Amino acid sequence: MSSYQQERIILGIDPGTTIMGYGVLRVFEKKAQYITLGIVNLKSIRNHYLTLKKVFEEVTHLIEKYLPDELAIESPFFEKNVQSMLKLGRAQGVAITAAISHDIPIAEYAPLKIKMAITGQGRASKEQVSAMLCKILKIPVSDLPKELDATDGLAAAYCHYLQTNTIATTTTKYRNWKDFVVKNNTRIKKSTSDKNQLSV
Repeated sequence: MSSYQQERIILGIDPGTTIMGYGVLRVFEKKAQYITLGIVNLKSIRNHYLTLKKVFEEVTHLIEKYLPDELAIESPFFEKNVQSMLKLGRAQGVAITAAISHDIPIAEYAPLKIKMAITGQGRASKEQVSAMLCKILKIPVSDLPKELDATDGLAAAYCHYLQTNTIATTTTKYRNWKDFVVKNNTRIKKSTSDKNQLSV
């Protein structure tokens, strides 16, 4: 989808297994406008697989309600607890699957890149990101939940807006593996060790 179309909707997701944050932006004539933000509280669900089911259902609900043209999602950050990383990665994958099932292009951004795009500081706190977004997008204080995961989700959407609202974009979006192959045909060649395999 062209970055220069008159209007588009971006859904931003901050995936989580206890709280999932989300934010929605409308881009009109290259200007971002705040639509909504919020959280999905998953703390009461004790079964991890039921949590993933809920994430899928909630992202699907957001897609069907706001009809986004693109989804921007924060990639899992590295932490010492391997099990936590695994669960967070699964939650992200489920959210991505919900978007893919609706043919929505996906862009993934590292937390450091999102913070840098919003505040100019890769190590900025959640509070700093939230305050900057409220100032830039003129978000009413009454709209802000106490959980900062909501503005984290919106930050992913705004970061994507900044990346795609310029002539040159550093983030390439792929719908699936086939789309990757089509857009990177020159990078794919026959392996010398096995002509039946593809190497990138």
